[in-house]
Amino acid sequence: MPRPLAALAALALIPPTMTAPRPAADAPVPAFADATAAAGVEFAYSNGRTGELHLPEIVGGGAALFDADGDGDLDLYLVDGGTLGAEGARGRTGRLYRNDGGRPPRFTDVTGRSGIGPGGYGMGVAAGDYDNDGRVDLYLTELGPNRLLRNLGGGRFEDVTTRAGVADPRWSVSAAFFDYDRDGWLDLFVVNYAEYSLAKPVRCYAASSRPDYCGPRAFPPQPSSLFRNLGGGRFEDVSARALVPRRSAHGLGVVTADLDGDGWTDVYVANDGDDNHLWLNQAGKGFREDGLLAGVALSREGLPEAGMGADAGDVDGDLDLDLFVTNLTGETNTLYVQEGGAFEDRSIASGLAPPSRPWTGFGTALLDYDNDGWLDVVAANGAVHLANGRSGPDDPFPLGQPSQLFRNLGAGTFREVTAEAVPAFLLARVSRGLAVGDLDDDGDPDLVVADNEAPARVLLNQVGQDRPWLGLRLVDAAGRLDRLGARVVLRRSGAPDLVRRVRTDGSYASAGDPRVVFGLGGGGEPRSIEVDWPDGRAEAFPPPPTGRYTTLRQGRGGPVARGSPP
Repeated sequence: MPRPLAALAALALIPPTMTAPRPAADAPVPAFADATAAAGVEFAYSNGRTGELHLPEIVGGGAALFDADGDGDLDLYLVDGGTLGAEGARGRTGRLYRNDGGRPPRFTDVTGRSGIGPGGYGMGVAAGDYDNDGRVDLYLTELGPNRLLRNLGGGRFEDVTTRAGVADPRWSVSAAFFDYDRDGWLDLFVVNYAEYSLAKPVRCYAASSRPDYCGPRAFPPQPSSLFRNLGGGRFEDVSARALVPRRSAHGLGVVTADLDGDGWTDVYVANDGDDNHLWLNQAGKGFREDGLLAGVALSREGLPEAGMGADAGDVDGDLDLDLFVTNLTGETNTLYVQEGGAFEDRSIASGLAPPSRPWTGFGTALLDYDNDGWLDVVAANGAVHLANGRSGPDDPFPLGQPSQLFRNLGAGTFREVTAEAVPAFLLARVSRGLAVGDLDDDGDPDLVVADNEAPARVLLNQVGQDRPWLGLRLVDAAGRLDRLGARVVLRRSGAPDLVRRVRTDGSYASAGDPRVVFGLGGGGEPRSIEVDWPDGRAEAFPPPPTGRYTTLRQGRGGPVARGSPP
């Protein structure tokens, strides 16, 4: 299929694995269009670089798509960095944008009235209703103590970090809200990176002897943290007794999901240069790290990789969850496919490995961008070493790389479609966070890309809404709380069943839309909806109308008739 080119300059950004043919006059409309200007979003993450090549400069930042004001659509929070110096780090205030609706949606900067002020040097953000009041709260990860912002309603927030007891003092990057012990309160998993001193910077050099950013192994790793929600707005740090054995690593990405099918939510952490961690939930009593035995700790060559972002989803249509991890230039991204409870590295067989080798991936998502029923892959890229950037010698921050979109051809095999589907991705940017959600409620996933030292981008999906779809919001019996961790199976006649999960985590330092969408473009007639709720109960619902979002309340369904678990 002929591919349109964004500009002649973009040709220089396409390596041999992304050779683009000549454009054609009848080229199709790109799958994603850059709607940043029309949306009214004007923001760029400031890393405060000083020429000292501090490692924190190249790690942030993230983005969150969540309903800040309770009006039913997705608002946007963008994390900001700050300044770095021998005296320490100072943070800048992130930006909160209210979604005013429309197609394309229009956003208004409401930071000034939100109560959100500057904190530490920002990295990422997690979203979830920790106090069960029906309003989505934010947890901000930072270089230094993190912050918990309680949603007061109407788009206003207050800092409750000290009262809640969740100010992890280490350098944190990603975090996730999830209910690991099934008590109805969202707990908090925090991924920490490295022990870093601004006062005593470590000097590192490239092979050419040119000064360059250090890799993670130049600094001591840190352990992740688990905070148990006690209710009443307070948490307890249970890391020492609940994460066994507690291991330090250079953690960056995190995703929570029931990966072993036992009904309890597990945690997967992508580590930078260390073995990845798979924390298997021990029936709510704690976690056991089992990444090596499960086959998701190392590459197929038995080597640790520079894990950045991570996501979980069913890429091959067998109703269990697979894992995808973005890695460093020269390593390729990694797809771990689950078969019979164990995982296998199928990065090469899937077609995902060779096109990703030149690039360094951060934010990522398994999403069905064209609503054909198969989960596709998006990777937001940006270098971490000066020699791997593609943004030109005159760029003061020359780490830019193009990002990528891969279309699932069926059963977990992929073809890169970046050039024809997302021309905006051909621009060399230092992309980090990636938030996914339906910004205009038309039934397909849109993207927000958080670029380091460049404007954040709002990319609207232009193709998914052309195919039939079915959207769901899964909530508690009162209809107020998104049931994070719920597993949803769409049973179909005449086509394979589909599975999705309710979550806000995954990707890199970012949070996304908790609603689930089933693309029906592959055919088949919806027969029923089966939900495994995070508290262990299961229910079946009749198929709701297509082409719209329907809210399913726990306790309103019927019994599930199963020959075997879905």
